[in-house]
Amino acid sequence: MTVSAKAERSLRNGHPWVYAEEIRERTGELTPGGITDVFAAKGAWLGAGIYSPASKIAVRILSDNANETFSDAFFERRVKYALEYRRTVMGGDFNACRLVFGEADGLPGVTVDRFEDVLVTQIMSLGMEQRKDVLYRALVSQLAGMGVEIRGIYERSESPLRAKEGLEPVSGWYEGLPHSGATDTVITENGIKYAVDFANGQKTGFFLDQKYNRLAVARLASGKRVLDCFTHTGAFALNAAKAGAERVTAVDVSESAVSLARANAAMNGLEGNMDFLACDVFDLLPKLIEERAHYDIVILDPPAFTKSRRTVKSAGRGYKEINYRAMRLLPRGGYLATASCSHFMENELFVKMLHSAARDANVKLREVEVRKQAPDHPILWNVPETEYLKFYIFQIV
Repeated sequence: MTVSAKAERSLRNGHPWVYAEEIRERTGELTPGGITDVFAAKGAWLGAGIYSPASKIAVRILSDNANETFSDAFFERRVKYALEYRRTVMGGDFNACRLVFGEADGLPGVTVDRFEDVLVTQIMSLGMEQRKDVLYRALVSQLAGMGVEIRGIYERSESPLRAKEGLEPVSGWYEGLPHSGATDTVITENGIKYAVDFANGQKTGFFLDQKYNRLAVARLASGKRVLDCFTHTGAFALNAAKAGAERVTAVDVSESAVSLARANAAMNGLEGNMDFLACDVFDLLPKLIEERAHYDIVILDPPAFTKSRRTVKSAGRGYKEINYRAMRLLPRGGYLATASCSHFMENELFVKMLHSAARDANVKLREVEVRKQAPDHPILWNVPETEYLKFYIFQIV
């Protein structure tokens, strides 16, 4: 396969994708999901990757090593490297963490989260779907070698992105390996227990990427009144309550999420200084300002307001609205923790939005911390798509 000069530059800079529109000539036998060599216009070999004819991303490069062979052993090594990395950087948090993060681990389109003795997976690329038996067996056997016994692998490959790869949605226990037990479990993160419904919860059932950002907020929470917006299953709120907050209010539009957050609070014996509201944050914040409600810390951890470049402008308005309202609500000396989990809401845009919100709210922001996703969601510098989470803590001055 020969590609354009633009694709050549991108590949030489380390980005692993070749878009269909960048292909100039298709040569040889191209099998859907098979391995294809990629060449520059002048004949230089650029790498080898998985071919997906139905996708806009026609090739996902696996290696630029000309001597590489793509046997089962190759994919088993990639799994091994991913697990060894997590065991090193996560230490005692290895029991609940992301074990595979797609391109950042050289396994494009593959997500694997560990929740104690269960692995929950998402596969979004044709080539990896065809090789998932090898990946799954490698995960279970290599974890066993680390003393971790897995009771099953649960697939949550339901995203519409699969259709773009010509794949049907898949959900349920992976039948290629033994499995047992219920489709929920209990994990411990930052010393707090959470019930995880990995069959029905959002994404794989629990958001692991904010693990250490929750601790950063908890360090400020002692004796404070805390408002946790978009609480989901209560993680930021529970960390604040455990850290000794005077009162914590957890808010989410989803009744089921609030119910689970309340149950998590009870499981940890923290419900005594917590309130739970099922309502729309966009409606709640103006009401709290009008009522002159008192909070010392406001946490904004919304779902991704945009999943494409086309809707970035409208997403920016949404981010500005909630941040402006939170800045208005907080007193001088209060703290704002604010996040965006959308890759398309790039950091430069997010910062610009925060400046605008602060001007309109007539406040100044003192930066306390700037953070990103936890290291089990590693950022590969030559693949910008692996960097998505922005997290800022400010004091209002």
